[in-house]
Amino acid sequence: MEKILALASRAAEEAEVFFTSSEETSVHFETNRLKQLQTRQQTSVALRVIKEGRIGYATATGLGDAENLVATALETAQFGSPARFELAAADSLPEVEIFDAGVAAVSNETMIKLGEALIAPVIRHTPDVICEAGVTRGTVTVRIMNSRGGQANYRKSFFSLGVEGSLIRDTDMLFVGDSESSCHPISDSRAVAELVVRQLELARHRAAVSGKSLPVVFTPNGIASSLIMPLISAFNGKTVLEGASPLGKRLGERVFDQKLSLWDDPLVAYRPGSRPCDDEGIPSQRTRLIADGTVTGFLYDLQTAGLAGKRSTGNGSRGRGGLPSPSPSAFVIATGETTFEEMVRDMKEGLVVEQVMGAEQGNILGGDFSGNVLLGYKVENGKMVGRVKNTMVSGNVYQVLEKVEAIGRDARWVGNFLLTPPIYCSGLSVASK
Repeated sequence: MEKILALASRAAEEAEVFFTSSEETSVHFETNRLKQLQTRQQTSVALRVIKEGRIGYATATGLGDAENLVATALETAQFGSPARFELAAADSLPEVEIFDAGVAAVSNETMIKLGEALIAPVIRHTPDVICEAGVTRGTVTVRIMNSRGGQANYRKSFFSLGVEGSLIRDTDMLFVGDSESSCHPISDSRAVAELVVRQLELARHRAAVSGKSLPVVFTPNGIASSLIMPLISAFNGKTVLEGASPLGKRLGERVFDQKLSLWDDPLVAYRPGSRPCDDEGIPSQRTRLIADGTVTGFLYDLQTAGLAGKRSTGNGSRGRGGLPSPSPSAFVIATGETTFEEMVRDMKEGLVVEQVMGAEQGNILGGDFSGNVLLGYKVENGKMVGRVKNTMVSGNVYQVLEKVEAIGRDARWVGNFLLTPPIYCSGLSVASK
């Protein structure tokens, strides 16, 4: 890295080297049985330069050919976008606990047993369910160096497990599933398996739902699959800069219900989405986006912030081989005061939504969502009475969240990117065959 940086710094005004190395072992089960065990290693290096005011960029899968990497980055700078930023200077980074050496110590045999323990309770409850399951462990090393003295060096561990089940009887198809992830090793899979068994139990009976506007409770999984993507897009500084975000000109305005608060937080200990700095070496920070219903901020990387006349929020993230762009680390929705059971009891007739399929195919920039309820339950007189079939929900995230009945007291992580409680919405368009 030092050689690459030295060569690039002699030929360009500014230079930055980003190095990442990862090792991952995964165990995969199909049709209730062990399918494969696989270990993958990956190393990549990216060089970004500013030459005559323009951005050049090149990537490679190793550190070997420094001269060619530098030459390629300098060549692309001739056609690159004008740089509207300076690279990060030397700065202290927050201490974020994201590495546990115990992850690498988990044996393959232990991972296989965890996968088997995910599946066993599910098929014991419903013998004809077909399960897929996975258990993954890994570590990532990140190093960043630039010509302004900025440096970052950290390691992250990650561990995840999950199970999905499908039950097909004639034309009736049922899909259930859940997962858990952490920077710690996960030694007990019972919590995930029990949630899936509960889904199967609630889905044992079917119930018809009326095609009209109904109150809806979105579980954390339901929020992740229907409501969150429009918000991720709307709070992206690049979308705001392009004038495509519905929230871009509403900074400081109350757009959402006063019960709703949302922030991006890469500082939560032992979460796979956390980190001490972003992929440009900017120190991580907690960025509040909604405070008591009011829009309070957006997410920026260096280039987008420079174009917008703002400061980077430490949200520069690199895709596979790409330049940094704004991206959330982990969205956190503040908890409320109502339990999930109280939400359900409040509904005379309504719907609990666990999973929506296809909601992202709507007009995401406009906040519209529409999708089939892959897993959801009819509520009658305060009780979940059965699974709904051939049912679709649709709405606009800004209208739905402008006035919510309640926000749940307990939150849970969905994947690596969202910590949310359930949300009780007063009315949503429901269509059913």
